[in-house]
Amino acid sequence: MSAIRQLALPFPERFDYAAADFIRAPSNAEALAWLRRTADWPDGRLAIWGEEGCGKSHLLAVWAAEKGARPIQAPALRGMPDLPSGDRIAIDDADATCDEEALLHVLNAAHENQVPVLMAARSPPSRWRLRLPDLASRVRAVTAVRILPAEDELLRLLLTRLLAARRVPVARSVQEWLLLRLTRTPAAIREAAARLDRASLERHRPVTRGLAARVLDDFESGLILHDEETLTADHSADSSAYRPLL
Repeated sequence: MSAIRQLALPFPERFDYAAADFIRAPSNAEALAWLRRTADWPDGRLAIWGEEGCGKSHLLAVWAAEKGARPIQAPALRGMPDLPSGDRIAIDDADATCDEEALLHVLNAAHENQVPVLMAARSPPSRWRLRLPDLASRVRAVTAVRILPAEDELLRLLLTRLLAARRVPVARSVQEWLLLRLTRTPAAIREAAARLDRASLERHRPVTRGLAARVLDDFESGLILHDEETLTADHSADSSAYRPLL
């Protein structure tokens, strides 16, 4: 068996989380259903969680925009923020808070004012490493919905959209070749699109299969690529089931 190559992740990327850009799929259907029923959230709290790039931050941003919620980045949360009554709150990276007392204050204030709170995280609340017992007990009681690993067709559409957004023309046959060799995660797809864009610009040439192969060979460490001898894929999925959120 040939050695497994590695994919590095050195290029950070910013995203505009438009509702029309979210790709619906079975993997995120349960989370979407819960987001439409804010009034049904037990104690007015909900956590959506899943692997990097699965769409949880995108969904949180869409919900915040639609509901007029106050967005909060948990790692930047400090002190005792003023939370006006009647506001809705959307907390991203909720499992990466640096100030547990501040997060506890937000949750307590939201509960007292009957303010719905949506949180996004990479792990379920039951697994968050928290020092404050009061905060731990509160987050453990939060209803948590997982965004499941992405389907092949979702990843296929994601790659096409990312390349189109970057205005990088890549033939469908080359995209399919890439999808067979990349780890089946949104993070790997996003990184591949960024690297292909950069390689095309640096070499002043379109992305051919040869250039794509060279880009894959340049990956040093990080996300695992599929081994050549274990490649399998199902290309028969009906893309009509995967459509924008709105």
